[in-house]
Amino acid sequence: MKSTRSASVWRRARYLAASVALATAVAGCGGGVGGSDDEKSGDTIKFGMLAPFSGTESAFGDYMKNGAALAVEEINADGGIDGKDIELVTQDDGCDATTAVAAANKLVSQGVVASVGGYCSGATLPTLPIFLQAEVPMVIPAANSNALVEADQENVFLINGTGTQQAAAAVAFAKKEGASKIAVIDDSTDYSVDLADSFVEQAKSAGLDVVLDATMTPKEKDYSAEANKLVKSGADFVYWTGYYQEGGLLNRQSKDAGYKGTFLAGDGSVDASFAEISGKDYTDNVYATFTQTPDMLEGAEDWIADYTKKFGDEPGPYSTQSYDAVRVMAEAIKNADSTEMKDVNAALRDLDGFPAFSGPITFTEEGTLAEGGFAIVTIGDDGSFVLHDDLQG
Repeated sequence: MKSTRSASVWRRARYLAASVALATAVAGCGGGVGGSDDEKSGDTIKFGMLAPFSGTESAFGDYMKNGAALAVEEINADGGIDGKDIELVTQDDGCDATTAVAAANKLVSQGVVASVGGYCSGATLPTLPIFLQAEVPMVIPAANSNALVEADQENVFLINGTGTQQAAAAVAFAKKEGASKIAVIDDSTDYSVDLADSFVEQAKSAGLDVVLDATMTPKEKDYSAEANKLVKSGADFVYWTGYYQEGGLLNRQSKDAGYKGTFLAGDGSVDASFAEISGKDYTDNVYATFTQTPDMLEGAEDWIADYTKKFGDEPGPYSTQSYDAVRVMAEAIKNADSTEMKDVNAALRDLDGFPAFSGPITFTEEGTLAEGGFAIVTIGDDGSFVLHDDLQG
C-alpha cells in the first residue's frame, strides 16, 4: 500500500526515463531504424500497428487490427491516398515493453511511414523515441497514460482521452452517486498508476474524502487482504484503475468481505471477461469509465454490420478508435500532400472537427483530444458492458 501519491509520481517519472533508455539501447542493437528509400517508395503507403496479439490482452489486438483493416479497405476502395493504397503492417507487442521495442524497430525496418497502434501504455511508451528517430508520426488509438503526453514529442497524437480526462469522468460519477468516502486501488502498471494519480488529485480538489489509496500486485489470485482494507476503510465508492483480470477478482473478493458500495473500474477492465471472473451475482453495482463502443453509438448500425460481415464477429473495445486512427492519419497525409513527419504533424494539428465515432476530432497543442469523450458503462445481463450514463446531463 502506498503512503503518498508523490511516491508513485516519482516512480512514473523514473519509468519514463527507463523506457527511453530501453528504446535507445534496443534500437542501437537492432540496426533497423529508418527503413530504406526503396521501402518507403512504391505503390503503397505503409501504416504500422503495434498491438497485443498474444497474451491476456490479445482480444483487444484483434479488435484494433480489424477496425484498422476496415478503414484501410474503405479508403483504398475510394482511391487510397493520392492514388496509392494503404498497406496495414502489424506487429505483436504483447503488452510488454521489451517486446514492443523490438516490434517497433521491425515496423520501422519494414518501411512504415505512420504508426496507428498502441494499446498498453507501458508497452507504447518506450516505442515513442524509436518512431521519433525514424520520423514516423503516431496516432495512438487506445493507450492514454499521461506519461505519453509528458514525453513531449511532436509526433504523438492520442485519439483516446487521457488519464486526466478519464479521471475527471470518474470524479463526476462519484459526485453524482453521492459518494462520501472514496477508495482508489491500482495494479502498479504505468497506465493504472497514472489514472489513479489523476483521480486522487481531482477527487481531493473536488472536496471528496479519499480514505484509501492502495496498490495491488498483478497476476495474483488472492486479493483478500486488499478487499479487507477496502471494507475497513469505510469507503462507499472505489475506483479500480487496473486491468480486468485482477479487477474481477478484487470485485468478487471485496463483496465476499462485505463491501456494498459502488465499484467503478477504469477502461482497462472493460471486457466481458470481467463478469466471468467476478462470477454470477457479483456484477451488481459495477460500473466503468469508458469511451463508447459501436453498439452504444447512434447511427453505427451499418458500420457494425460491415465489420461483422467481414470478420465474422461483432466489433469490440478500441475497434472504432483504431478505425478512426487510420482515417485521421490518412486525412492528415492527404492534406499535407506528404508523408514527411513534420508535414503530417502540422496537418494533424490543423484538423478541426474531423468526423469520428468519438465525436469531432480536434487536437490540442499537446496532441490530446480537446474533448475526452468518456462515459459510464455498466454490466448488462449477458456480461458485456453497456452504456449507463453519458455524463452529458
